[in-house]
Amino acid sequence: MEAERIRQQIQFIREIDELKHVLRQSYLMNGSRRENDAEHTWHIAVMALLLQEHAADQTLDVKKVVHLLLIHDLVEIDTGDTFAYDTKGYEDKWERELAAAKRIFGLLPADQREAWMALWIEFEEGQTAEARYAAAIDRLHPVLHNFYTEGKAWKAHHVSVAAVKKRMAVIAEAAPALGRFVDELLEEAVAKGYLLP
Repeated sequence: MEAERIRQQIQFIREIDELKHVLRQSYLMNGSRRENDAEHTWHIAVMALLLQEHAADQTLDVKKVVHLLLIHDLVEIDTGDTFAYDTKGYEDKWERELAAAKRIFGLLPADQREAWMALWIEFEEGQTAEARYAAAIDRLHPVLHNFYTEGKAWKAHHVSVAAVKKRMAVIAEAAPALGRFVDELLEEAVAKGYLLP
């Protein structure tokens, strides 16, 4: 029984190694190449810990936030990264990612499968303080990457400031100070020509 459980867990560990091969649209902050999902996941987990003091809800469980952030993009092993401003890609995103979540978390022992699937759904639904803060950090990350690469991905996809602001609304709710910081950053990005007005 114990040996079978370990085998299932190791199979899952092997599977999630594939996240290192999923490329995102965001570039590394030095602009040298596109980042992969594993790099993104590590970075946002650190950001969540570092920026917790700015969360609107100071009672949130940061360990749970980190767990949400570490697992929410695992589905992209099957689906690939859906670019944030790809309206067509979002039409069936939920269905594609739900199927991927069932397959990937299905590799785990039953108790972990249920718990991790529930966490993935919690992140997607965004109803808890932890899920909202996790989403805010996840949305902040590509803004920073785009700003510090002088809008490299924004320019490539002709993204407007209105589209970015709409997507960043969750930040102001979950972490108002970070929301204000993002607003200032976006104004500067437009002024510098990194982002379409």
